[in-house]
Amino acid sequence: MKIGLFIPCYVDAVYPEVGVATYKLLRHLGLDVTYPEKQTCCGQPMANAGFEKQAIPLAENFDDKFSGFDYVVSPSVSCTAFIRLNYPRLLNHDCETAKRCMDVVEFLHDVVKVDRRLGTFPYKVSLHNSCHGVRELGLSSPSEQHVAKFNKIKDLLELVDGIQVVEPERPDECCGFGGMFSVEETAVSTQMGRDKVERHIQTGAEYVTGPDCSCLMHMAGVAKKQGLNIQFKHIVEILAAGL
Repeated sequence: MKIGLFIPCYVDAVYPEVGVATYKLLRHLGLDVTYPEKQTCCGQPMANAGFEKQAIPLAENFDDKFSGFDYVVSPSVSCTAFIRLNYPRLLNHDCETAKRCMDVVEFLHDVVKVDRRLGTFPYKVSLHNSCHGVRELGLSSPSEQHVAKFNKIKDLLELVDGIQVVEPERPDECCGFGGMFSVEETAVSTQMGRDKVERHIQTGAEYVTGPDCSCLMHMAGVAKKQGLNIQFKHIVEILAAGL
């Protein structure tokens, strides 16, 4: 099984440690991983802003770079969802490469079916379910009476030694980032972020984790401005901690 590692541009530029942790974790599990050079943005920012035609060359480049792999794995639910759901339409063909693109959480849970102990992280951690993960990739079910029927993120975290996983009230509530939404509706986005961070704080957690750096970045910014003592870490960093 050959795996192509796709690291989104904002992860590469702002959170390179997440890309490193993803590679390290996949290699630890004995998987054949390659990082194709000269990767580009997936095109989601352009498409979200209404300039879909500008995303097409990026989709073509992605299709070319990753066409020879059995799976394309990425530590980003929003980029993965954009690629899988929109590339076939943008490129006007089935785009098998896009169909094989998976977020690292669903890949580890559904394909690798990891069932052995992973890293060590002796902290209380609040789980953040990104909207793209819940509603487009199915990493967890929308909560009913504040309880999700399943949660693939939580299943993987339970393989980490020493961790205590908790969930906030309204676990599938949006953090307010939403790509262009946070730019075009700043006041609303900020208030949503404050509400979400407060729910995480109420759990008593020392860390907040999730599968998308964009959500974590937004909430970390809110917490920093308010002087709140809570940290944010991508799930792959926790799964790979101490390996």
